[in-house]
Amino acid sequence: MSDTSSTETSVAGLEALAGGDSLVGMATLGKTAAALALVIVIILVCTALLRRWGPQRRVAGGHLQIVASTPLGNRERLVIVEVEGTWLVLGVGNGQIGKLHELPAPPDQGNAASSELPQGERFAARFARALKQNAGLGGPGRGSS
Repeated sequence: MSDTSSTETSVAGLEALAGGDSLVGMATLGKTAAALALVIVIILVCTALLRRWGPQRRVAGGHLQIVASTPLGNRERLVIVEVEGTWLVLGVGNGQIGKLHELPAPPDQGNAASSELPQGERFAARFARALKQNAGLGGPGRGSS
């Protein structure tokens, strides 16, 4: 009988040990997941800090402005660049940039166009007026001739 009781005791001990192993396994898995989450959080924090305080790209926005650009072919472009009051006409293609022409920049015409419009008039109102004129509903336009 002692063999039967010792066998039952060892089987019960093995079942208890197996339940403990699953708990240990779950604890290890939880620790691993927490460590992975911590690493991901550290990466995200470092990324945010580098974006905020990292090496900034120095853009010469006050000195260089692309005025116009037009494609001439699959890989060639004609670009007009304004540099400190001078327009440069550049040919760009096949990894090369060549200066084609240089001329003084014209006076700023963007402010003159905006000053001709009435103050405070919104785009929607101007668009509605233009539609009425083109449809012949609001005065001189295509439809009233």
